[in-house]
Amino acid sequence: MPQAIMIQNYGTADALVLEEIEVGAPAPSELLLRQTAIGVNFHDIYVRSGLYKTLPLPGIPGCEAAGVIEAVGGEVEGFEVGDRVAYVTGPPYGAYAGHRLLPATAAVPLADDVEDDIVAANFLRALTVDMLTRRVTRLNAGMSILVHAAAGGVGRLLCQTAAKLGVTVIGTVGSPDKADIARSSGCVHPILYRETAFQDEVMRLTGGRGVDAVFDSIGADTLEGSLSSLALCGHFVIFGQSSGPGAPLAMSTLAEKSLTVTRPILFHYLRDHAQYQAMARSALSAFATGALSAEDPLQLPLGMAAKAHDLLESRAATAGLVLKP
Repeated sequence: MPQAIMIQNYGTADALVLEEIEVGAPAPSELLLRQTAIGVNFHDIYVRSGLYKTLPLPGIPGCEAAGVIEAVGGEVEGFEVGDRVAYVTGPPYGAYAGHRLLPATAAVPLADDVEDDIVAANFLRALTVDMLTRRVTRLNAGMSILVHAAAGGVGRLLCQTAAKLGVTVIGTVGSPDKADIARSSGCVHPILYRETAFQDEVMRLTGGRGVDAVFDSIGADTLEGSLSSLALCGHFVIFGQSSGPGAPLAMSTLAEKSLTVTRPILFHYLRDHAQYQAMARSALSAFATGALSAEDPLQLPLGMAAKAHDLLESRAATAGLVLKP
C-alpha cells in the first residue's frame, strides 16, 4: 500500500505520522506520480504547527517534490509515462507521500542533468529567490542589501543571485562555520549576530548610510534591527517568520526614512499558471547551467519526517533536507 505522512492535529513534530493511504487513478486533468524526493521547508513547519491553518485536517503536508509519472489523465497533453517532473504547490499540499495525484498544471519537466534530490530540496527556495529579486524588488549593480540567515537554504541562493548582479551582500549568520558558507555564496560581509548587534555592524560597513534593502525571514527577533539597518527610501522585505510574527509597524516609523515594506507569499505569485511556469523554468535552468548551486541534501526516509522537522527548526542542518519514500 502507498504511504504518506498524515497530520491529525496541529502540534509539534510528533504530529507527523506515517500511514497507509489509497491512491486512485488520475482524473482527466491529473498525473499519477511516484515520488522520488520530497523537499522539507519552514512552510511545512508553519503548517504542521497550526501557525498557517491552510491544511484541512486530517491531511498530508508538503509543498514540493520530484518524481516519475506512472499514469496520465485522458485530457493531459505534453506529459508521458516515465517523464521526470518536479512541482511546487500549496495549498492544497500533499507532497509528503510515496505516490500522489497531481494536477498536470503543477508539473514541470526535469532535464536529465538536474538531480531529483537537488530539485526537491531547492525548488521552492529558488522560486522564492526569483520572486524576491525579480518581482518584489529589483536588484541592480551597486546596491547593497542585508540578508538574514545568509547561510540558510533561501539565504545562500539569494546571496548567489544578488552577488552575480553586482550587489554588495551583507548577511547575518550564527557561527563562524556558517559565515564561511555565506561567504562562499557571495556574501561579502557575514555578521555573527550572536557576537555583535547586526544593525550597528551594517551601519559601520556602509559608512552610516544603511542598506538599500533587507531580506528578512526571521520575523520578531530581527524586525527592529532590520528597520534600523535601512537607508533612506530603503525597502524592507519580510518573507518569513521563523522566530514568530513581528509587532505591527506604525506608519510613522516608516515615514522617518521613507521606507517601504513588503510581505510577499510565494503561493500568491504562483497562482498565475503562466507566471509559475516561467518562474519554474528560470529556476531549473539556473541549476542546470550552474548559475545557482546547492550541496547535496541530507536524505531521510519518509517515515522520519518528524526528525527532519526537528533538524530544520533547530538550525542543525546546514544542507537541504529531502524525504525518500
